[in-house]
Amino acid sequence: MKKIIETKKLSKHYGNVVAINNINLDVSFGELFGLLGPNGSGKTTIIKILTGQVKPTTGTGKILGMNILENPIEIRKNVGIIPEQETPPSFLTAEEYLYFVAKIRKIDNVDKKIDFWFDFLNFKDRKKFLCKDLSRGTRQKLMVAQAFLHEPKLAFIDEPLINLDPIIQRKVKDYFIKYVKEGNTIFFSSHVLEIAQEICTRVSIIEKGNLIYDGKINDMKKNKINLEKLFLKRVQQ
Repeated sequence: MKKIIETKKLSKHYGNVVAINNINLDVSFGELFGLLGPNGSGKTTIIKILTGQVKPTTGTGKILGMNILENPIEIRKNVGIIPEQETPPSFLTAEEYLYFVAKIRKIDNVDKKIDFWFDFLNFKDRKKFLCKDLSRGTRQKLMVAQAFLHEPKLAFIDEPLINLDPIIQRKVKDYFIKYVKEGNTIFFSSHVLEIAQEICTRVSIIEKGNLIYDGKINDMKKNKINLEKLFLKRVQQ
């Protein structure tokens, strides 16, 4: 299958601290790929490098065929990103923020798309609220909306379901599954194993900056491999 993400010997050092170490990773078009690992294992660092927010110490990679070192701005134009922490600008209302995102991304038919997200995530009663006055859960809804507003072929989502109530979590998970079935790709980073096993098509496990496992969820199910047991066994070695 054609690759939408490819990395070669990707490493990031912060002084003497090795955040990630010689990461060779590829993701194909149409995968709901899960990068799993404990807190501090390097998941967020990988996303920041792949989306051009941080430069690797060594190694390189391609996103949508574009070199991550040469085209960081172009990459960010073409992907969706849900960061680890929700950070919509405090001085804008929720509605203003989505219109701002739409203007930056030059999105057509924007009114209909923005209305869809307020309705779908059930927070249209908060559209006139300043972002600083929104609850953490509502800010997370807003970050989900902005990431998919331009319907990107590839989205990077870092712990996207934190702070969401169970009803909205279910809706968002179903949306992710449907989105990938329509031919798009999602790079999902999390330490919540149950969610990964439920929605991902393939997972890799990272520990202390090193990739230690890669496998397809369907193969794991056929072989009756429990992701939680596998994860604990690999990480605790």
